[in-house]
Amino acid sequence: MVWFLSERSRSTLPSGRVSITRAWGPRCLGPGVRRRRWAAVVGLVLLGAANPAHSELALGPEPAVGFSLEQTGRRLLPTGDPVWELRLSLPGEPVRRFDALVGRASAQGADRQRLGSHAPLPPGRYRVGPIVPVPAGLNPELGRSLWIDLQPLFSTARRALGIHLDPSAGLGAESGTEGCIGLIHAADLEHLGELLRRHRVRLLQVVS
Repeated sequence: MVWFLSERSRSTLPSGRVSITRAWGPRCLGPGVRRRRWAAVVGLVLLGAANPAHSELALGPEPAVGFSLEQTGRRLLPTGDPVWELRLSLPGEPVRRFDALVGRASAQGADRQRLGSHAPLPPGRYRVGPIVPVPAGLNPELGRSLWIDLQPLFSTARRALGIHLDPSAGLGAESGTEGCIGLIHAADLEHLGELLRRHRVRLLQVVS
């Protein structure tokens, strides 16, 4: 089982693995929620996350598949959150588009490289996966669907980024994320996760 990384809990092992013993839930959650809940991390080992620069070289190009994120110019009412679009292009298939919120509405212009800025995740390439169910009893702001892990393949202070459901999208102060990609519709996230698994999509390009 794979759980979620916090920004302060990574420890690199000689084998190139990352091990976690206890951590907060994903840092893309709101501060009030983080204070209320701990996520106990049991036996967490992620392979290949210790050196993302080397991982990018190992992945190589993926010319037949396009997976990208960019802002649309639309806004979600009534909260006014900017709407972003995940776009997935697969060989011989129509382009799929998934609406999402990324960061807080008030932090869209903040420093996207700075830890704790609540800005959208930085532009660049990310390794996709693993894709795991959100365990019952974890923070409700993750939704009750999937967590799709994203590892930046460049140097940044941002940590614990991923794709998940934003169950508070458009509903109030918790609308948006602290930098993660929060899909607005649960059915979209399930569909996206199934497509990424089936087609073994390994890279996401954050364009804007």
